[in-house]
Amino acid sequence: MAQMKIKPSPGYVLVEPAKIEKKTPSGIVLPDSHEEKPRKGKVLAVGAAEITESGGKREAPCKVGETVIYKEWGGNEYKEGSKEYLFIKFEDILGTIK
Repeated sequence: MAQMKIKPSPGYVLVEPAKIEKKTPSGIVLPDSHEEKPRKGKVLAVGAAEITESGGKREAPCKVGETVIYKEWGGNEYKEGSKEYLFIKFEDILGTIK
């Protein structure tokens, strides 16, 4: 992948959502209208530490290259060409997959 030119603002992570399976394990093909939003994706870029209301710093809960699980409706969508990305707040990340 080419070097990412998008840099998230402090407190945000740029994620490429995982592809949704269009077929069930038994082989049934699902229509596009059945799609649900993915809740995991690969971290492409991480913003700087966020300054909290109390003046402390909140560091990113993940690193570039990790796969994260995030809130179902978390993030703000961004599309560049045919690629879709999400800007997700640090607090919307629920965990990482190792």
